[in-house]
Amino acid sequence: MFRAAATENDRHALASVGGVHAQTLAVTYGLGMTPAADSGHNLSGLHPASIAIAAGRPTAVPGAPLNTPITAASSFRAGGEHAYAREGQPTWEAFEAVIGALEGGTAVSFASGMGAIAACFDLLPSGAAVVAPSHGYSGTLLRLKQLQSRGALTVRSVPMNDASAIAAAATGASAVWLESPTNPLLEICDLRAAVAAAHSAGALVFCDNTFATPFGQLPLQLGVDVVVHSATKSIGGHSDLLLGVAVATDPDLAERIRQTRALMGATPGVLEAFLALRGVRTLALRMAKAQANAQELALRLAGHGDIERVRYPGLITDPGHSTAASQMVGFGAIIAVDAFGDGERAERWCSGTSLWTHATSLGGVESTLERRSRWAAEQPDVPASLIRLSVGCEDVEDLWSDLLQSLTASR
Repeated sequence: MFRAAATENDRHALASVGGVHAQTLAVTYGLGMTPAADSGHNLSGLHPASIAIAAGRPTAVPGAPLNTPITAASSFRAGGEHAYAREGQPTWEAFEAVIGALEGGTAVSFASGMGAIAACFDLLPSGAAVVAPSHGYSGTLLRLKQLQSRGALTVRSVPMNDASAIAAAATGASAVWLESPTNPLLEICDLRAAVAAAHSAGALVFCDNTFATPFGQLPLQLGVDVVVHSATKSIGGHSDLLLGVAVATDPDLAERIRQTRALMGATPGVLEAFLALRGVRTLALRMAKAQANAQELALRLAGHGDIERVRYPGLITDPGHSTAASQMVGFGAIIAVDAFGDGERAERWCSGTSLWTHATSLGGVESTLERRSRWAAEQPDVPASLIRLSVGCEDVEDLWSDLLQSLTASR
């Protein structure tokens, strides 16, 4: 059923990584080895999986609730820590405590991932040059295009898998915007090299870490200045909320981001923050299962005769494999597949599944798939037949059976 050349070496490589392993993550980056601020627990020495569960809890006194309650209030009595909810409130701050502890910085939550991204761009001076992915999240690229069209900044587009191009473009730039793995082509950026080049040029470095999550990659530990997430995706994990978060190593930079949030009004809803906080508690478990599924499915798809190319950094044949292995713990739960045939066949494959849901977005417990070129905002050179698979937590055999029957029927 599978092409042997694409499987045995890949299986060995993937087995050596072993999925999302909290202890490996802690050893690799030193996470959890230093104290982290939290209202309820001393997080010193804890591994990431424990931090995700322990951080952001209410103060541990008798009679206190176990979970952070929803604080449905816009105003607070004078003289206390909070005054007006646009500046901050307890439910957001509990979620921020968890993400900040996991990423290793100070977190600021937003109404959406785009809210966090927009706040980062607002940090830049007028007329700034920004190095950005030639392929990346379409919302980010559209926003940059809008800002460039009115003269607010200029964009230098480069492939994220070309370290020398990033370094050359960084000269004279105010900011370098990284994304790794990229959406939807799963290109891998050498984060260490990109950060070194950007900082040598005096540029701020941002990184979209949505695909990897804090359990797969820690860009701040590799020198990035600000990490952003669409918490709508894997962090929330249940396709039931919109939320974003930015995390900075420099508390002063985080405060500037927080002030931008308040002045732009891009504040998260209290229910969304509560749901995201609940979601992040199981992030380690969900990522371990979803990633194991993705690794197995990528191997099987790579061995199928109807598949032209599988884009997944966990495959040893993938161009970004060695770089990903040097900076990631596991390879994530997103696969991109180029099927033989045209876009119409790819659409038939997507619409013919029953367990997999034909839908946009990603990172939920349920598996979804879509042909990315059906969106006008997608980059024009993304192959018409490319399908992005967001692998969830179902049984891998059921996922494979459903993919296989639909792929066969799409011929």
